[in-house]
Amino acid sequence: MLENDEDEVGWHWRNTMKPARFFFLDGRAIFFVVLVLVHARLWTIYLLIGVGIVLWILERRGLSFAAALRSVRLWFIGSHRPAWIYSRRRIFLDSGSC
Repeated sequence: MLENDEDEVGWHWRNTMKPARFFFLDGRAIFFVVLVLVHARLWTIYLLIGVGIVLWILERRGLSFAAALRSVRLWFIGSHRPAWIYSRRRIFLDSGSC
């Protein structure tokens, strides 16, 4: 038991921003698990394993799923956005320019 009960009251706030996990996978991969359960075929199992490996590699590189999507968007689109006027353009920090 803890000596100070006030510390015990604040513990739940520490866990509010942790990502949802399904075993070792990100919580967003639950769609593929459900797909395997509903439509059990060899290709859906391979798809689940492939998604799991990709998410694991991204996590090992220090990227969350949302950060990986932003990196893919930056890779496809680039950092130039011509629709914004010059005064409203921002420098992207995830493009490696800093």
